[in-house]
Amino acid sequence: MIRKFWRQVSWPIVFAGLFAPFALNCGGGMPSMPGGSGLPGVPNLAGNCPDMTKLEAIESFDFGKEFNLKADVAAKIKAGAGAAAEIQALNAKIDGDLTTACGNLAKDLGDAGSYKNAQDACKAAMKVMGEVKAKLGAKAEVKLDVAEPHCGVDVQAYGDCAGHCDATVKPGAVDVKCEPGKLQGQCSAQCQGECEASAAAECSGECSGSCDADIKGSCSGNCQGKCDGKATPAGSGGSCGGTCEGKCTGNVHAVCKGKCGGSCKLTGSATCKGTCSGNCSVAMTAPKCTGKVEPPQMSAECKAKCDAKVQAHAECTPPHLAVRIVGAADAAVAAKFQAAIEKNLPGVLTVAIGMGHHAEELAGSMKVVIEGVQASVQGAGDAMTVGKLTACIGGPFKGALDAVASVQANVKVSVSVQASASASGSASGKAG
Repeated sequence: MIRKFWRQVSWPIVFAGLFAPFALNCGGGMPSMPGGSGLPGVPNLAGNCPDMTKLEAIESFDFGKEFNLKADVAAKIKAGAGAAAEIQALNAKIDGDLTTACGNLAKDLGDAGSYKNAQDACKAAMKVMGEVKAKLGAKAEVKLDVAEPHCGVDVQAYGDCAGHCDATVKPGAVDVKCEPGKLQGQCSAQCQGECEASAAAECSGECSGSCDADIKGSCSGNCQGKCDGKATPAGSGGSCGGTCEGKCTGNVHAVCKGKCGGSCKLTGSATCKGTCSGNCSVAMTAPKCTGKVEPPQMSAECKAKCDAKVQAHAECTPPHLAVRIVGAADAAVAAKFQAAIEKNLPGVLTVAIGMGHHAEELAGSMKVVIEGVQASVQGAGDAMTVGKLTACIGGPFKGALDAVASVQANVKVSVSVQASASASGSASGKAG
């Protein structure tokens, strides 16, 4: 896409002549300026181009005045540049969060490497997980019961973004809709869906987290009672690879007959002393949308910008894990593996599950933006204007495409880490 963009503008020949000194003096450590050539005696092709890495600079810049553009063309380019900046910011957040989660997982399991990005960290984590599971023995099984994270975007923030980005959208009167049953926030009445409680609270359904009373379901720690209908055998440490009935010292994924500290999947409407994900019988406080957002009618560039902006600030309820390891040849290794997974895999799952279904939508939105701005630039004016605009926005747009590819790759590798955590052990320990 980006190559096609450069071929179709009529400025490359002039570019080649102006950039010749750059090629001849490529090791000279010449200064650079945002949007310009940075070459002594060479015109600044992009004119007074703003710092395209800073959204504030883009928002305050007058593209119409600087490049003598029609108002609609200038608005499209400004919104597209803003989208490029927001998507790169989103990518930086995802890559940083995933690098931390995978890096800590790898190090907790004994890897001594350093990681420059999420791909490096996650591949290291998969490799060392394979090595550790090989030590557990061929008969070992790792079972994960996961309560998924719910990542909600600020509906009000989306409306504000739309109102400031698109002139056809009236600020303060924006109707942003959320997929029914996908709201998240504080519910002062009856919640129907899931309740995330920061402290132990009564749970009328399935609990994922801690439970202070008898359970029936998965237990990641010691089960004091029955395992699959039979009394926990002496000398087993109380571990249960099946259904635990009784007290559990670790995380659970089960019906809890007491107070649940974590996520409670409600069987009906109930009071939620925490974050409700689903429906509330009254208006939620500070609502977020965990499903599909239906924005007002606005330009593709503004939609991409607002999508990336709100996703970068999405608030997620934490995923909860009940990790069970049965048949391990080495109890100490199993305990170390379980502790590392329970501590670090939630950060990976937030990307794999919380962000996964948005990645393709963001990629599609950015493609539309690139195509729209490409057409606008080509019809913006004479060759000089086209050349200046190309010099100004070319780098940021290539950066945006790279960011989209990075987001998709990071979501993919996070899913692979999730799968590797419970896959069969292998002596090779390949990362895949």
